[in-house]
Amino acid sequence: MQIPKNFIPTPFEYHEEVELKIDHLVNLGMGVGRVNGWVVMVPFVIPGELVKVRIYRNHSQFSEADLLEVLEPSESRVTPKCALFSLCGGCQYQHIDYDQQLKIKTQQVQELLEKNGDIQFPVSLAKSSKQVYGYRSKITPHYNRPDKNGEQPIGFLKYGRRHDIVDVKQCVIATDAINQSLPEMREKAILEGGKKRRQRGGTLLLRETLEGVVNNPKAVVSEKVGALTFQFKAGEFFQNNPFILPDLVEFVQSHASENGITHLVDAYCGVGLFALSLAQAFESVVGVEISEAAIQLAKVNAQIHAIENVRFQIGKAEAIFQHIEFTGENTSVIIDPPRKGCDLVFIQQLLDYHPRKIIYVSCDPATQARDLKYFVENAYRLTEVQPFDLFPHTRHIESVAVLERISDEKE
Repeated sequence: MQIPKNFIPTPFEYHEEVELKIDHLVNLGMGVGRVNGWVVMVPFVIPGELVKVRIYRNHSQFSEADLLEVLEPSESRVTPKCALFSLCGGCQYQHIDYDQQLKIKTQQVQELLEKNGDIQFPVSLAKSSKQVYGYRSKITPHYNRPDKNGEQPIGFLKYGRRHDIVDVKQCVIATDAINQSLPEMREKAILEGGKKRRQRGGTLLLRETLEGVVNNPKAVVSEKVGALTFQFKAGEFFQNNPFILPDLVEFVQSHASENGITHLVDAYCGVGLFALSLAQAFESVVGVEISEAAIQLAKVNAQIHAIENVRFQIGKAEAIFQHIEFTGENTSVIIDPPRKGCDLVFIQQLLDYHPRKIIYVSCDPATQARDLKYFVENAYRLTEVQPFDLFPHTRHIESVAVLERISDEKE
């Protein structure tokens, strides 16, 4: 056995085997247990299980280990549907009963609120997806240059590796239409991709839309959400679980429009999903987006449905609310930022605008919790935190936080 050169030999030897009880799962999908008070992190476990693990890395405050054996399994342990589970890095929770997945993800949002936001607030149980397998309407399999044996697997990164690809011929969380198209797309990538492309590797796109399964990232495609149809570019961001997305939109609308609020700002509007879906509940709506291409499609989507009380504008990062004609006094603002969350410049502008309500939609509860701290320290209070499980069997969770401005009398 060759010990890695950078291996730190304490507190465990390389490949030392230990037993531990799993306390909880962190939001990265790893189980946490302790050996003589020392934290050990291990994948593919469930809280309450007694497991045998093998140490492969020691850090300054914790160690990482591979799972060898489940000595005392949880009642929530189930058989994964995918034969590649634990080898492919795409899913982390297929071994956990789905109801228990929802409870675990809810607890993770709760813990992040407390840890990253210093906020004590009850988190509602995560809303389940109506479909827990075959739900994903977009996948992007990768392939590297051929290895020394000429092999060129097409799929997703191997668990725990940065470059190795697991060959994935079918994906159980992708829609049926995508899985039907996948064999042909794989064959085209290798046989018809051209020698240069095969030599450098690449990424495939399979996106199920109203036009069928599309693989051209620049193609303008459409997706129906509730009563509306939205056009967007196949390779650009658009939520890829159509089975729960209408529920998410309905939740946002119910909170953004309550208490007689008459105006709406959608501050990361994209192609207009929230702005247009919620338009009928408001007198006027402004959608703001830094991408000109997205704004153009948002305007097209408004024209398709003859929605006339929504205006879309290019937003400059340093003056995002400058050209909005109504004040924040009777306005809700929806923010749906990228995974990194909001920067301080944007947060300060939003606080200066003084909207009555803020609906914060996040694909990363860790950065959401960090940002929420600024709002609750500056005249806002949380009224609800509701996770939505857009990504069953993975560690990912969408979280929606509702904040309302504290009145001047209470400040």
